[in-house]
Amino acid sequence: MRKATDIYHHWVAWSEEDQTDIGRCPNRFRGAVHGEDPLQVAAELQQVIDEWEEVHAQDCHPLPPALIRPTMEYV
Repeated sequence: MRKATDIYHHWVAWSEEDQTDIGRCPNRFRGAVHGEDPLQVAAELQQVIDEWEEVHAQDCHPLPPALIRPTMEYV
């Protein structure tokens, strides 16, 4: 099932500086999620994105346009 937030670029990558995996969704929120397991970080990042989407829906605000699009479409 596609989500409205699938249009936003988000990723998980290893941070050599922080020695941990970091998940980000640029242009939507400044913070990041981090942890030792990249799959857990990805799940937490998706949860933050879903919560962000719910807040917009509750406030009757449309989602802003994606400024950076994913490089790969979800199937």
